[in-house]
Amino acid sequence: MFTGLVQTLAEVAQLAPEPGGVRLVIRAPELAATAAIGASIATNGCCLTVVGIEGELLAFQAGEETLSRTNLGKLRPGDRVNLEGSLRMGDEIGGHLVTGHIDGLGTVDERIDDAEWATFWFRVPRELTRQMASKGSVAVDGVSLTLVNVEDERFSVALIPHTLSVTTLGGRQIGDTVNIETDVLAKYVERQLSRPIN
Repeated sequence: MFTGLVQTLAEVAQLAPEPGGVRLVIRAPELAATAAIGASIATNGCCLTVVGIEGELLAFQAGEETLSRTNLGKLRPGDRVNLEGSLRMGDEIGGHLVTGHIDGLGTVDERIDDAEWATFWFRVPRELTRQMASKGSVAVDGVSLTLVNVEDERFSVALIPHTLSVTTLGGRQIGDTVNIETDVLAKYVERQLSRPIN
């Protein structure tokens, strides 16, 4: 479980094909210093397991399913990724509860810059917007954000200068693909509402 508060903006060092997927190596000095083999780290919002640590490098394995359903399959060496270590019992939840299980991909549909601020519109499948509401929460590339407007197939968020500078979102442009995770509570509500009443 995560909070959607990115701990570090890290750099992809290597992607090495291996049977069943790839080995993803990320340069993340801060997290590598305290991480352990088997730890869960959200990478652009996708929960991955640390399988190797060497100096400032963290290694993960990503299977074909993960690569096809997230934007991790589009990464190249030098790309930046958002990283967040998993919650520990007693940690403060500053964002919202994020599982690290990506619900789908979105696309930057519109970006409106206003001085150091920006409003983003993301286009997503209709089944995802059914789990969204204005002033509710969504995770975009693992970043906990507050929804501003929700339409049938897209939604908007307003990003402060800090978020733009310390996450991948600052570099996102129209057409870029992002990982979307809707609020876990909204999933349960939709599930209950969709069940027939006996």
